[in-house]
Amino acid sequence: MQISDFLSRENVLFNARLGDKNELLEKLALAAGTKISVPAGEILAELTNREKLGSTGLGNGIAVPHARLSSIAKPFGIIAKLKQPIDFDAIDGQPVDIVFLLLLPPKTQSESLSALACVARKLREAGNADKLRRAGSADNVFAQLVGR
Repeated sequence: MQISDFLSRENVLFNARLGDKNELLEKLALAAGTKISVPAGEILAELTNREKLGSTGLGNGIAVPHARLSSIAKPFGIIAKLKQPIDFDAIDGQPVDIVFLLLLPPKTQSESLSALACVARKLREAGNADKLRRAGSADNVFAQLVGR
């Protein structure tokens, strides 16, 4: 599985200005809901429930909030490069500025794990986070993630 299987260029939020984690999750839920025709409230509730289990902030300024939705058949992603880092309760205590929302179908366990592993691997790959931070446009962010 590749990131391009569940992320399109239209789903890159570039230099988003957000005040906190809750505002970020709301914005991501609204953006995703519009794209996949799922109520934003349903997405936000699932993301919030997942965050209650433990932060999806991976460290090094990266977070991968994710949730399973019974109403989707395949993984769906949105990447957000934030203008200013925000507190996300990440495992290293550092604020985040690169956020990859991943919505997963409920039953395809191997596909879901593959999508999550694909995102985590790409974002943790040496130098990738810095390249995303230096990206000057949404097109550059997308190209860096999908290798185009």
